[in-house]
Amino acid sequence: MPCHATNIRLVIFDWAGTTVDHGSQAPLMPFVRALAGRGVDITLEEARRPMGLDKKDHLRALLQVPEISRRWRERHQREATESDIDDLYLRFVQLQLDVIDDFTRLVPDLIDVVGVLRSRGIAIGASTGYFRTAAERVYRAAAAQGYRPDHCVCADEVPAGRPAPWMVFRIMEALGIFPPSVVVKVGDTVPDVGEGLAAGAWSVGVLRSSSLVGCTEEQWNALPHDEQARRLTNCRKELLAAGVHAVVETLAELPAVLDNLNARLQRGEKP
Repeated sequence: MPCHATNIRLVIFDWAGTTVDHGSQAPLMPFVRALAGRGVDITLEEARRPMGLDKKDHLRALLQVPEISRRWRERHQREATESDIDDLYLRFVQLQLDVIDDFTRLVPDLIDVVGVLRSRGIAIGASTGYFRTAAERVYRAAAAQGYRPDHCVCADEVPAGRPAPWMVFRIMEALGIFPPSVVVKVGDTVPDVGEGLAAGAWSVGVLRSSSLVGCTEEQWNALPHDEQARRLTNCRKELLAAGVHAVVETLAELPAVLDNLNARLQRGEKP
């Protein structure tokens, strides 16, 4: 790939909340139950806050929340240690595997959009905060529904998960695509945005199916229009504050965003 390329050549999608599992529901209850197993209760909304991180980093982040840290100290009479994180992660892994197969439905428009991208010669990558065993189940379920990225990388296969850029770089290397300015990272969380920015790529945020909005397709359709608008606005603000280059309400809007990024590249702009 020549360094003077002026068209997007690779789009790297996140999984839960972006391409599967509308509202990113799968990890929530495993986090709640893992901590409950150690005598600490957290809510689903508290469990959701660090979404997008590697799952062990997610547990660390939860235990750094002042209120959750206080509950841990009250229960254990000490701060949580790395040994505690390891124990919680082992609990989480099994709990996640128990439910992962129930949350693998593709989000609307994905197959059509991937078809458009492939017709333009754009490669498809995928990165995820899931550990490999869980990710493999998602990969198989997605393939059965017609979605097969060209290369997939998990957080436990690189030195550090999001917002570090290593998964993006691994995918670029595997597919032989550079520079980062011809790469777009598409995700639904602040760590997704950070991953793209850290890699020097363009970053696009997805709103409706996101963890930040937090609704299954059915829950979303049942919301009053003013509540839908409120959630979209809050999600948009959070992703824009994180530095995202563009947001789309649904993936159906992505091809038009790529047209705009191509125009910016042709004017000499970089991420």
